[in-house]
Amino acid sequence: MADFLELAGRRQSCRNFASKPVEHDKIVKCVEAARLAPSGCNSQPWSLVVVENPDKVKEVAESTQLMGLNAHNSKAQAFFVVVEEPAVLMKKIGQLVDSQIFAQGDLGGFALSLCLEAESLGLGTCIIGLYDRPRLRELLGIAEDRKIFIVISVGYPESDKIREKIRKPADSFVRYV
Repeated sequence: MADFLELAGRRQSCRNFASKPVEHDKIVKCVEAARLAPSGCNSQPWSLVVVENPDKVKEVAESTQLMGLNAHNSKAQAFFVVVEEPAVLMKKIGQLVDSQIFAQGDLGGFALSLCLEAESLGLGTCIIGLYDRPRLRELLGIAEDRKIFIVISVGYPESDKIREKIRKPADSFVRYV
């Protein structure tokens, strides 16, 4: 069985993709991993647009390159566009809280599951938060009443070198009681 801490330690934001195409079956496995992510009240407040068509990939890449950032996306071979959908909570809970109260965490888990599966398949991903929302919405036919949560670029990394992770030490943010 794979060691999860090793997988989590290997996963990094890929900013140098190789020109090698990503096999469709690997994209499908990433989607399946995301589909299995947990969500509050099993509401599954997500939809996903998978961009594989080379012309669309190029246009999505351009929509992520605002202010001179994210040039690496020009070499991405595909994109996952995660969209927030209305959550349907159990009636009892829905009477107490806003229906979208768990959605942000659920979507984060969905995206992470997708990225970790990609890593396990030898793919690199980069989670993109800055992009031209109106252009992306129009390009992919995403309804105005839906929120684009994040864009994830995917491809084979140009290098298998793992950068050192710079993270806060656990004792700076955790308390055991």
